[in-house]
Amino acid sequence: MIRNPVLAGSHPDPSLLRVGSDFYLATSTFEWYPGVRLHHSRDLVHWRTLGGALDSVRLLDLSGAPDSGGVWAPSLSHADGLFHLVFSNVSTYAGGFTDCPNHLVTAPSIEGPWSDPVPLHARGFDASLFHDGEESWLVNLVHDWRPGHGGSAGLEVTRYDRAARRLVGEPRPVLLPPQAGWIEGPNLYRRGPWYYLLTADGGTGYRHQVTVSRSRSLTGPYERDPHGPLITARDHPDLPLQKAGHGSLAETPDGQWYLAYLVARPHGRHGPCILGRETALAPVTWGPDDWPRTPTGLPEPTVQAPGLPAATGHGGTGQAAPAETDDFDQPALGPDWSTLRRPPAPDWLSLTARPSHLRLHGGRSPQSTAGQSLVARRITDGRCAFEAAVEYRPHGFQHLAGITAYYNSRNWYFLHITADDRGRPVLCLATRDRGALTVDEAGRHPLPGSGRLRLGLDLDGSELRFRHDTGAGWRPIGPVLDATVLSDEHAEESDGGEIRALGFTGAFVGLWAWDLAGGGHPADFDQATYRAAP
Repeated sequence: MIRNPVLAGSHPDPSLLRVGSDFYLATSTFEWYPGVRLHHSRDLVHWRTLGGALDSVRLLDLSGAPDSGGVWAPSLSHADGLFHLVFSNVSTYAGGFTDCPNHLVTAPSIEGPWSDPVPLHARGFDASLFHDGEESWLVNLVHDWRPGHGGSAGLEVTRYDRAARRLVGEPRPVLLPPQAGWIEGPNLYRRGPWYYLLTADGGTGYRHQVTVSRSRSLTGPYERDPHGPLITARDHPDLPLQKAGHGSLAETPDGQWYLAYLVARPHGRHGPCILGRETALAPVTWGPDDWPRTPTGLPEPTVQAPGLPAATGHGGTGQAAPAETDDFDQPALGPDWSTLRRPPAPDWLSLTARPSHLRLHGGRSPQSTAGQSLVARRITDGRCAFEAAVEYRPHGFQHLAGITAYYNSRNWYFLHITADDRGRPVLCLATRDRGALTVDEAGRHPLPGSGRLRLGLDLDGSELRFRHDTGAGWRPIGPVLDATVLSDEHAEESDGGEIRALGFTGAFVGLWAWDLAGGGHPADFDQATYRAAP
């Protein structure tokens, strides 16, 4: 059986692709490096993390990316012996505007090397590439910035010349079904005489759904499946998997079809989603009327797997994983780690300056959209723990290093070592909640010199607790905290009906170092452990 979500934690907007006997999933990464997270499977049950495709500034520049900006909705396809990866790099989405230049990179292998990005256009986001024999087409939503126009001017397709590596000709509008409204996440497929258009409707929240339309012509007119959405949870608020939408299709070698789509696991009925939007799978059958169907039309925690032989060495899914400790013995960060708005580089991160340690040189403040020194991983379980050892010698209150539970620049918790006004090391908790910053100076804890210290946190549903160990065992520090501050719903902000901040990324835990004096004062981390609670 396939146990959903197959990719837990922040893995939204899945693009599913099969090449030979191999399946690949690409998901959105927003302001985090490496851009476009990739996973591999042979049986759709067991998935192996490959890390990210866009791992350098040459491929992706996230400097200045807003919270929940950056990489939106990648599209992974294969033609002419090459993997094709289309992605948006969103630099603005507030105030009615969306600056979303789209790019294409190619590679002979899923592990690269990836080509220099080919610029496409910035007329709209959620672009995907459809290969129809010798022809290829780029399909995307057209964003409309004009007040009163609803934000969308529909969908369009533009011919892409694979040999010349460029768009050719003018974009052509897609003739959508009547009253289609705002639809996004378009993916095109051809089966028999029909072109099938898979779209995401209803926004990205609890009204989300995957819909299917078809036409005998690439540009339409399209008719919508009279049966209704291919999958949705919009009228079933008590299902454990919610927000079902933004799908893509792939066919197995023996002719079975599967839908990859995003889901979320809220805390409570239509409650906050701390884990963000995750990836799930559903089998698809084609009826005598040539419309696709999932078994129930609803997101299911378990579905039938295709029964394909699995490759060896894959980790399981759907069960609590064993403790994962990184002793930082490898020459590069492992695939579960991400960095904020800049890729790992020797000027701020080193795995060799001190063997078996991660050295972070203090970066800019969390308010900055460039230059932070944060290494983090996705929270993948509603109950979990994160721990790390740290050695740090702060010289003043502008030096801070420790562990964080992080959503975005306006919502985070930070248990850190710093120095008081007399230069003595102290342990302190800082909080930012929708931009409101508080520091628990009354609850700060004096530290014995500059020795090794272990810091930890525990997530239990909607509650978050921090702890520390100076050598005499774990002791709590600070109050019980509201973990829903780290949810998609809490991160969303608007002003007079206009978007101020989006909540797309899900929550992370990680290692953070600040030097607000600009000197890059270093902190050393070791034995970083993430484990799911039983």
